[in-house]
Amino acid sequence: MTSRKYLVLAGITIFSTLGDSLLARGMKDLGGASLHNIPALLLAILNPYVTVGIVLLLAFFASYMSALSWADLTYVLPATSLSYVLVAIIAHIGFHEEISNTRWLGIALIAAGVGFVAAGPSATDVRRTDAESKQNDLHDDPRGTVLQGKDLPADERCTEARS
Repeated sequence: MTSRKYLVLAGITIFSTLGDSLLARGMKDLGGASLHNIPALLLAILNPYVTVGIVLLLAFFASYMSALSWADLTYVLPATSLSYVLVAIIAHIGFHEEISNTRWLGIALIAAGVGFVAAGPSATDVRRTDAESKQNDLHDDPRGTVLQGKDLPADERCTEARS
């Protein structure tokens, strides 16, 4: 994996951790918010913590989409779950939240899982089926390039019946 890809994964972790933390801080400042009072929720955007939290979560979403374009979901999601560990630490230190031993154990298991996932490949190796290989063999030209059926002269195009 390239350093750019590691940077994207680090960005996902950092943006989601800070975005969630700032959003939580801003919403705690506002007090009890409810879906029964939509205008109050919309006005929450005026809180600077909420605003910056939303911007960071948008950056997280952009980074997440980028990562999903080159890696499997089963790699990206666990690899970026390190943010759960960081959020717990920030919540404990910054927000003085009490975290039980059971939760700390769960957080440690998540961290161990991240290590297992990061050690594996980021994308599934896609292999061609035998039928696809035979179809492509029929379209090889002498120069070594593979021609698509539409690029061949009409009398040389392969049909399903020929394979």
